[in-house]
Amino acid sequence: MIYTIIDVETSGKSNRLTEISIFKYDGTQVIDEYTSLVDPEQFIPDYITALTGIDNGMVAHAPTFSEIAQDILAFTENCIFVAHNVNFDYNAIRNEFKDIGIDFNRKKLCTIRLARKLIPGHKSYSLGKLCNALHIGIHGRHRARGDAEATVVLFELLLHQEGAETVFNDFLKKSSKEATLPSHLPTSVFNSLPHTPGVYYFKNKKGKIIYVGKAKDIKKRVLSHFYSKTKKSLEMCRETADIDFSLSGSELIALLMEDAAIKKHYPQYNQVAKRAPKMHAIFSYTDRKGIIHLAYNTLKATPNPLLVLHSITECRQQIELLCNQFELCPKYCHLQEGVETCNHFKIHTCKGICKEQEYPERYNKRVLQATETLKNNKKDVVLKQKGRYDYEDAFIMIEQGTYVGYGFIDKTEQINNTEELESFLIRQQDNSDVQKIIRRVLN
Repeated sequence: MIYTIIDVETSGKSNRLTEISIFKYDGTQVIDEYTSLVDPEQFIPDYITALTGIDNGMVAHAPTFSEIAQDILAFTENCIFVAHNVNFDYNAIRNEFKDIGIDFNRKKLCTIRLARKLIPGHKSYSLGKLCNALHIGIHGRHRARGDAEATVVLFELLLHQEGAETVFNDFLKKSSKEATLPSHLPTSVFNSLPHTPGVYYFKNKKGKIIYVGKAKDIKKRVLSHFYSKTKKSLEMCRETADIDFSLSGSELIALLMEDAAIKKHYPQYNQVAKRAPKMHAIFSYTDRKGIIHLAYNTLKATPNPLLVLHSITECRQQIELLCNQFELCPKYCHLQEGVETCNHFKIHTCKGICKEQEYPERYNKRVLQATETLKNNKKDVVLKQKGRYDYEDAFIMIEQGTYVGYGFIDKTEQINNTEELESFLIRQQDNSDVQKIIRRVLN
């Protein structure tokens, strides 16, 4: 069995190669070596130069990846790809090949995961600290050749550990997830994940939550992150050292749990959803002529809101529906501003209130019917859901149109009214994202 033990240096966030070093190892000794600087065809940031010593001048006359691609393909052919934190190096090289239209596939072994299995108990498995603990010298830290050469010595040490043959064979099986899992994530943590609905939390080495997600099948969804080749997923998985989870019973409760967790922890990889959006609302008021208006504004600026919605667009859409249903005037519903009389492009139901062709009393009667419709949306609802286990049910509680929380209850409990559900309720904060989720279900 031939191994290619590899290390790369990159340009930073874009992960373009600046250097690659490969040692070909036959299980006994190094039989060949390939090392080269690489022109990333982009600027190398100062912080990368400070770390690696590789600057823009050094790579100015180096070959581009496309110029050495065939050499790397030939050098690694029929070999097992070995690296410390293998997914980083493997994906960096694979993405370079992808950019030039070549599919790169090799069997992988990760020396971090092998070391965790064969020499457990170390405080850190980073290359520098592990080599220091094992008295392995690194001549040229954060340079591809220096790190790859140290990884060769580490790999040789791992090969000679008791039980190494079994561990290596297990890791190389097609069914094994070892090469797929993040290098810092213990296999036992992944194996403990359930195939049930819930919320999962990716944590870094310090135990900080860096990502929150929801799933019908937690284990399957988590695994999909490890197979993903997006930049965000690769960076997130590189930091993941632990995964926690909470069961929800149903996908709907998982959605609500996910929203609450993101707004509580503000995980760095949930950037799209972590900021609480501004809520808006529909309200009514009476002008000096005695005509009742329907209008909308931000929730904070809305007196006595009739209906709270997710955005201005949703407010306008809801008012348009009311205009058509109750034959209201687009001008007095604030769908048109600064006009003497309404001339809306798709609403033609106005009976002439804006042209003084209809009495305010008659018009207001229809407005009040419309507002009553909105008020009827503010009702008490209990949504029954599937529980986390066979012996329980779950529920979501809405009071006067406001989400108040969810709960889990043993099927043997005798519940006669909603008040008796209070002791099982896990109270939550209402917000526009939650309202959108629940409104979709109720509709």
